[in-house]
Amino acid sequence: MEQHQLLTLLEMQDAMNSKVNSDWRERNHEWYRAIWVECAEMLDHYGWKWWKHQECDFEQVKLELIDILHFGLSDLIVQHDNIQALAKVLSAHWPKATESGDFKLLLEEFTLDTLQTKHFNLNRFVELAYSIGLSSEDIYVGYIGKNVLNIFRQDYGYKTGEYIKVWNGREDNEVLVELCDELDSRDAQFKDRLYSGLADAYPS
Repeated sequence: MEQHQLLTLLEMQDAMNSKVNSDWRERNHEWYRAIWVECAEMLDHYGWKWWKHQECDFEQVKLELIDILHFGLSDLIVQHDNIQALAKVLSAHWPKATESGDFKLLLEEFTLDTLQTKHFNLNRFVELAYSIGLSSEDIYVGYIGKNVLNIFRQDYGYKTGEYIKVWNGREDNEVLVELCDELDSRDAQFKDRLYSGLADAYPS
């Protein structure tokens, strides 16, 4: 992923966390715990139960991956004082696309690494994303979309419990996926248009 893209993601994550708690860096949140819990949820969406019929919910798997990236970037920011320098380092070490591995095994390896180190492993995360066919661009666009939804949730009462998550029979994540497909992610106004689309769809 390009350095400027990573800087955008890091700045958006910092802004999102600051919206929730202005002193979020000093709070010592257990980001690793949020990550491994998301991993378990993602495996359920992917499917692993041999005693019943299951189909992979690919869109939900993607969304869980992007949720993990939010927590992972937060963990990385806490470990580094300078976001610009961090973006440069991450870009220089961003893994290149590899042949797909077994998603379930890669997920377990990623989860084990998270639990052992109590930190986010970017290389293992990207390898996991590649294994289900996501590109660096997919990760970038997916993150921006979910970040905008997270900001939207906060603006509409997520923290106070007033937020409505099911909109006319559909979860807000489903509406987000639909809007991302409809809009041009290369548009400079992509974030703003996405937010407006969510506002228009939100039940009054």
